[in-house]
Amino acid sequence: MGSPPHSHSSVDRHSRESSWSRFSGSLKPGSRKPLHFVFHVFFDSRGASRPQKPKITMKSIKFEQFKIQAGSDFTEVAIDMITMNSTVKMIYQNTVTFFGVHVTSTPLDLSYSQINIASGTMKNFYQSRKSQMSVIVAVMGNKVPLYGSGASLSSSTGTTSHPVSLKLSFVVRSRAYVLGKLVKPKFYKKIECDITYDPKKPNVPISLKKSCTYD
Repeated sequence: MGSPPHSHSSVDRHSRESSWSRFSGSLKPGSRKPLHFVFHVFFDSRGASRPQKPKITMKSIKFEQFKIQAGSDFTEVAIDMITMNSTVKMIYQNTVTFFGVHVTSTPLDLSYSQINIASGTMKNFYQSRKSQMSVIVAVMGNKVPLYGSGASLSSSTGTTSHPVSLKLSFVVRSRAYVLGKLVKPKFYKKIECDITYDPKKPNVPISLKKSCTYD
C-alpha cells in the first residue's frame, strides 16, 4: 500500500543482477562447477533455448570418371586397378540462434566391397548463426588396386558394364565457442550413404536424398 509504481521493476532488476553476479562468480578460475552445468544454466536460466544440433543434408554425387585398367601393385603382381573422379554435394545448416560454429570433417571415403577406392577432403570453414551453405567435395582415387574384387568390374571397354554398389562414409565435427573458450559445445554427425553407380549414365548427378543415414 502506497508503494511507488516502479518498485516491482526495481526488485526484478536487482534480482536479475544478483542472478547474473552469482552466475559470473561460478565462472571464476578454480570453480568446481562442471562446464556442462554452466552451459545448462546459461542457456536455460537466461531464457534462451538449448543449443540445437547443426543439420546436414546430402544432395548428390556425380561420377566424372570411372575407369578400370590393368596394372600391378608394389610387388609387381598383375592386378586390376580403378581410377575415378566424383563430386559430392551437401548442405550444411547451422540452426543455432546464438553462436556460429567451426566445422571440420574426416576424409570422405568411397568404398567398393570393403576396399577404399577414393577419398576426398572437405575444407574447414566457419558457419555463422542461423545460416546455411552448399558444400562441394571432390572424391577421387588414382590407380587403386582392386585385388580379387576387380574381376567383376573389369571389361574390354576399360570400365564396368553393370551397376556398382558403393558406400560413402565420413564424420562431420562442429564446435562452437561460448563465453570465449570456457564453454565449447561439440556436435558429431556420422554419415553413411549407399550409392549405385550406373555406367550407362556417366556425368549425371545421383540423388542422395533417400540413400544416407545420419547418426
